[in-house]
This record gives sequence, structure tokens and C-alpha cells, in this order.
Amino acid sequence: MTSSYLFTIFFITLTLFPHACSLPFVVLHGLSDSCKGKGVTRFTELLSIWSSSPGYCIEIGDGSWDSWTMPLMKQVAIACKKVKKMSELSKGYNIVGLSQGAMVGRGIVEFCDGAPPVKNFISLAGPHAGIASVPFCKYSLVCFLVDILIELEIYSKFVQEHLAPSNYVKVPTDIPKYLKGCKFLPKLNNEIVATRNSTYKKRFASLNNLVLIMFEKDAVVVPKETSWFGYYADGSYDIILPAQETRLYIEDWIGLKTLDEAGKVKFINVSGGHLEISESDMRKYIVPYLKDQESGEITISENSLFGWFLTIWYWFMNLFGV
Repeated sequence: MTSSYLFTIFFITLTLFPHACSLPFVVLHGLSDSCKGKGVTRFTELLSIWSSSPGYCIEIGDGSWDSWTMPLMKQVAIACKKVKKMSELSKGYNIVGLSQGAMVGRGIVEFCDGAPPVKNFISLAGPHAGIASVPFCKYSLVCFLVDILIELEIYSKFVQEHLAPSNYVKVPTDIPKYLKGCKFLPKLNNEIVATRNSTYKKRFASLNNLVLIMFEKDAVVVPKETSWFGYYADGSYDIILPAQETRLYIEDWIGLKTLDEAGKVKFINVSGGHLEISESDMRKYIVPYLKDQESGEITISENSLFGWFLTIWYWFMNLFGV
């Protein structure tokens, strides 16, 4: 039995039965990964089954290579066009961002004009306040290029245009150079007074829920507290400020304080290294926010027809090896 035949049966079946009214969600993967990767595919499938919500992985370029070499503003622009073209998202959707993917997701929320509304934003190990160095590289060819680019100068125009992680490297001992040369994070976090944009703040503050998941043993995003918008104090590598003590929060540059005071920010700490999340923690900390209804109330339903059909579908896929 061919995979195309199975897909036809599956989607015809879905049109004959109403499914849950949960909003769809999109997954944005991290560095060195792709939507075709087994880990991302399985992650998306499980969340879709457990939440009874349609889930889609949004690919940017070729995936792993472009995740390293395409500047983040361009990645956001591509993702923005894709979500606006997806009719499935027209009434609103939720975002699940994995590490660098969380930065692309925030770019969609803040910069994407005319896009459907994002209701809940779930970030896993997102380097929201920056990172102090480029993450560890696994692939030899990419790593060779990364090493060359880092040696050139992290805030140079060439590096900023050819090394994606450089777009959110924040050297705490050289803030003026960071603000002048970094081409993504200062804009995303509304850090530059002369160009501060109230629209970015309004859009980010409009989220129903912001779920920030930090990994206790994370050695990839440094400091790990950046997953909660915490970061080194200016001029220091020794003092890490919690989000609530940063100027971004106190002066409410992007609406984080507004969201937090409304009880809409969830600061979650899980054990494990970078993106090492258990299925039980996925169910506990992510799934409830993918079941969010239009009313904003979170409802849990394990027996929807949509979830049942998804389970049967993946069983058939595994059975026939497609």
C-alpha cells in the first residue's frame, strides 16, 4: 500500500468527521536540525496526538545548513510568508519554538505584518536575552565555516550576514559594540532607544500565554537563564540577573512585564541538557497550551475524534513502513 494512498484515506476520513476545535500549532526547529529530522518529526507527532490539534513544522530553506548560515531576519521573513499563506492558521495558532526556533517564532509575533494572531507561545531553551558565545557545533563542514567566521569578528557585517547565531550573541563586556553591530536581537528586544517600536511590544504583549522552558543542565545556551530572559549584568560575566531585574523587564521594552503581571508568563525549569525533555514533561508543560480554545480557557480532552484518528494514522504509517 503506497503512502499517497494512505494519506488520501486519512484526509478523506478527517473531512467526514468533525474534530476538536483546538487551534493548530507550528513547530520551529533549532540549529543543525530540520523538519525531516526524526526527533522533530516525532516531537510534532506526539504533541499533535496528545493535544488533538493539527501540528505543522515550518521549514526555512534547506533546514540544517540554512539554520546556521541564513541571517535571522531573513529566516523570519520566510517563516512570515509561510504562516500567512497557510489557510489552516487563519483563525489563529500557537507556536512551539525549539532553541533558535524560538527566536524565529518571536520574530513572527513581533515583525510579521498581516499574519494570523499567535495565541500561545511555548519556548524550549530559547536564547531570548542572548548568548555569550556561539553554540557548540556538531558537523565538521559547518564547524569549519563557523570557526572562520568567529575569528573574523562576531559583530562584523560579514559574520552577521552569514552566521545565524551571531545575530543573538550578546557580549556583556562590550554592549555598545553589540547594540551597533548585532543585527537581530537588539531589534527583537527593543533595546535601541532611537528605534524602539511600540508595535513590537503591543504584539508580544497580546499573547494569551508565554511558556518559557529552561533546561537545568543546558550547556548550549549560555547562560541557561537566557531561556527565562535572564542574562549577565552589563560589564560582567559573573553576575546573572533574573529577568525581573533586567532593564528589558523593568522598563517593559517588549511587554514581558505586562504579560508577567497579568499572570500570563510561565517560568518552567526541567531537568536534563539542552532540549532533553521527557514525554511526561511534554504532556505536563506543553500540551495544555496547545489545547487552548478561542475563549482562552485551557481544556483537557483525551478522547477527541481528531486525536483518535491521528493515533490510528501513525499506527498505520509504522505498520506499513511509510
